[in-house]
Amino acid sequence: MKDIHKSEKLHGVCYEIRGPVMEQASRLEEEGHRIMKLNIGNPAPFGFDAPDEILQDVIYNLSQAQGYVESKGLFAARKAIMHECQNLGIPGVDIDDIYLGNGVSELISMSTQALLNTGDEMLLPMPNYPLWMAATNLTGAKPVLYRCDEQAGWLPDIDDIKSKITPRTRGIVVINPNNPTGAVYPKALLEQIVEVARQHNLVIFADEIYSKILYDDAEFTPMGTLAEDVLCLSFNGLSKSYRLAGFRSGWMIISGAKHRARGFIEGMDILSSMRLCGNVPAMFAVQTALGGYQSIKDLVLPGGRLRQQRDLAYRMLNDIPGVSCVKPQGAIYLFPRIDLNQHKIDNDEKLVLDFLRQEKILLVQGSAFHWDAPDHLRIVFLPRADDLSHAIQRLGHFLERYSK
Repeated sequence: MKDIHKSEKLHGVCYEIRGPVMEQASRLEEEGHRIMKLNIGNPAPFGFDAPDEILQDVIYNLSQAQGYVESKGLFAARKAIMHECQNLGIPGVDIDDIYLGNGVSELISMSTQALLNTGDEMLLPMPNYPLWMAATNLTGAKPVLYRCDEQAGWLPDIDDIKSKITPRTRGIVVINPNNPTGAVYPKALLEQIVEVARQHNLVIFADEIYSKILYDDAEFTPMGTLAEDVLCLSFNGLSKSYRLAGFRSGWMIISGAKHRARGFIEGMDILSSMRLCGNVPAMFAVQTALGGYQSIKDLVLPGGRLRQQRDLAYRMLNDIPGVSCVKPQGAIYLFPRIDLNQHKIDNDEKLVLDFLRQEKILLVQGSAFHWDAPDHLRIVFLPRADDLSHAIQRLGHFLERYSK
């Protein structure tokens, strides 16, 4: 009998954060090893609990969550998101412009499927959150990477963006605050990106899931506030700021030039209806989350746990000979650089695999985020200070031996 192969549509589709390195970690766990997982932004295992009032509201409303709801999501949840848009200054957003999904991940896949044809092109940052690359590849479109400049604090290079645009370019993805670098983009830069989109009739995909996780004096500017005459899709949810990753509760907002996108919006409606609706119990968390006390602020201000852990990890990484790191202004990750002149590395996946096998600590190689050199790692700074300190110390000792 013939072997059964995967669809050709999956050629080039991958998600390395849960790829071969993660598979090796799972095998080690099955053998009885304890693995410290610094590979994924999952707050709950590290003691970051969701606000109790959100959980209580979901429990209270479970009996009302037994059936399907409207395909775009529960009315009360979408109304709360509409009010959030008003508070943020995103103009012209109505109830019908809001889609709730099973996390932002589902909505990324739906929106790219609704827009892109085979042979189209989508501008993605380099480095980037790999789901954007996978979703674009799955449509048959071509991901085109624009460079974020480490020397400029990981900000997008506008000239590089302009140089990558062709007649087939349909959209541009902006991840702000950024995963994996933690960069937070200034308003003036975002206005330049909007102007490029305006000139070339591009759809803006604004991944803003970390919008409330900001440090120091960083200020977040919603892309939708700057793009009134450009079609803008903004993505956010409960996974990070409200520590509810397992609820799979995300949303997408369509704003700006909606009048020029009726066909695309119809496509989104079709795909939204095909999956009937998102996770209904989790929708009951949205109104309480957005309208309640924003406890994330306690974690990111001076003295807050996330702020302290970021500062600790940043300092320790830069103390490792041959390692440097730009201080993240947002999100929950560091993206340190390894000096290849000092540490002879030509395969970053092998590096993290060897580190995992030896130290039982799981990181992600920079190439998993489509960085074009084997000289970066992504580290999650969610573990408590003692565990984080131990992991970075072990990394330093490992790198010292690895290059010899």
